[in-house]
Amino acid sequence: MTTQNEWPLWEVFVRAKAGLDHKHCGSLHAADAKMAIQLARDVYTRRQEGTSVWVVRSTDIVASDPHTKDAYFDPAEDKVYRHPTFYTLPESVDHM
Repeated sequence: MTTQNEWPLWEVFVRAKAGLDHKHCGSLHAADAKMAIQLARDVYTRRQEGTSVWVVRSTDIVASDPHTKDAYFDPAEDKVYRHPTFYTLPESVDHM
């Protein structure tokens, strides 16, 4: 239950090393974005394992509905154009 006195919920994403993608690592409550970044750094990168931190207000995240997953994630078997079977590879490209 959310009350009027509760700080907003933020989702935290941390990049472990340069060049890697950010991974969701948890959530926290904070009054604003600056505080959320500071708390995320303190809570989720205590051992200096991160190079970048993202915070996103949970209310700003839009997700697909799990009950309509078939419309988004239907099997690709009936979509032959997604399979690379309409051309032959040159002999120089034999490990593709």
